Amino acid sequence: MKAAPRRVGLVAALLAAQATVLAVVFSSAPGGIFWWYGAAWALFGGAVWALRGVPEAPARRLVLAGGLALVATGLLGPPSTSTDSFRYAWDGRVQSAGISPYDHAPADPALAHLRDPWLFPGCAEGHFYPIDGGCTRINRPAVHTIYPPLAEAYFLLVDRLSPEGARHKPLQVSGALLAAGTTAALLLLLRRRDVRQAAFWAWCPAVPMEAVNNAHVDMLAVAAVVLALGALRGRGALLGAAVAVKLVPAVVLPGALPGALSSPRAARRALRTLIPAVLVVVLSYLPYVLASRASVLGYLSGYVAEEGYDEAGARDRYALLRMLLPDSWALPAALVILAAVVLHVLRRGDPERPWRGALVLTGVAFLVLTPGYPWYALLIVGLVALDGRWEWLGVPLAGAAAYLTGDGTAAYALAAATVAGAWVVRRHRMSS
Repeated sequence: MKAAPRRVGLVAALLAAQATVLAVVFSSAPGGIFWWYGAAWALFGGAVWALRGVPEAPARRLVLAGGLALVATGLLGPPSTSTDSFRYAWDGRVQSAGISPYDHAPADPALAHLRDPWLFPGCAEGHFYPIDGGCTRINRPAVHTIYPPLAEAYFLLVDRLSPEGARHKPLQVSGALLAAGTTAALLLLLRRRDVRQAAFWAWCPAVPMEAVNNAHVDMLAVAAVVLALGALRGRGALLGAAVAVKLVPAVVLPGALPGALSSPRAARRALRTLIPAVLVVVLSYLPYVLASRASVLGYLSGYVAEEGYDEAGARDRYALLRMLLPDSWALPAALVILAAVVLHVLRRGDPERPWRGALVLTGVAFLVLTPGYPWYALLIVGLVALDGRWEWLGVPLAGAAAYLTGDGTAAYALAAATVAGAWVVRRHRMSS
């Protein structure tokens, strides 16, 4: 017990150092940002390791206090590595004007009366996206929005609650509240297991970076997934809500139905989750379908093609498979691997631990697809906190490497090797 105070002091020092590094990143946007971010990850790893020797009660306080401090760093400056929140602000403004966000692209002259100098500054003020007659901070200004209906409802709510001229800050504050709320929820959900696992979420640098500073709407979806997998009731509805915020959590659905093919009873239990999830997605789209003249899928098909998910060899998708297989085989191989993992989870997954099947399936999907946007992997961080298998945290770090350096193949390979190594060690310990 004498070592516990020293452990608490070590954890606090490591968290303070991490908060300092992140504060520098968000307030001054230094050069070589990936190395600063990597340093924050190293300090995060050290703090989580040191937490193992801290008793439960002080550990809970450390997780909460440290999480709040790190979340606060994300509020110190404007979005540092993403422009997505500018589209969020625009979509909220368009809806507040009584217009469907799916009907017009930001560059459409029909919405010129909604433009202001913040989202549509002069072209000489910096590197922005050109449109006819000027420039905008909004990426892909010539295409319709891609975001699902509950994300659009969130943008509308934030816009309605924001004071005049607030700009990016309300979205960041909303992300901070959701991130802190998820930490609190994890501490409650893990109270009968190990509250230290909540540190995997609360202290992960991806949370202040992507959920708060860049204000990605993925945070709302992750909160819904964490609550869904930890809840005894309403699981299907919450998972459906997550999909209706951001389509990425759809990969969680099969993983959240572990053992569904093991017996007729398990199949009926799975349907009680799946049917509400589908209903929530359908019903959330319905008001926008009725209010919109254009497709509510927006730029989705164009985005899939642009990011290279519909053809092997495009950009950096399927990077690990392409190291081993011809490019033309990568997409079929990805589908076979994912189908095999889905089947395994549905047949042999543990119904008492739905988060484990969800983590394995989601993690494998990321390793197979090798996405280049790190905010997608906030989902994996939340699942790691529920399950405790830290080795999957290499996946969000690999996504950050891909995004910030332009080449994440080696990082994804290292993440896959870490997961495989941890699996081998765990199997050896179980058999010995």
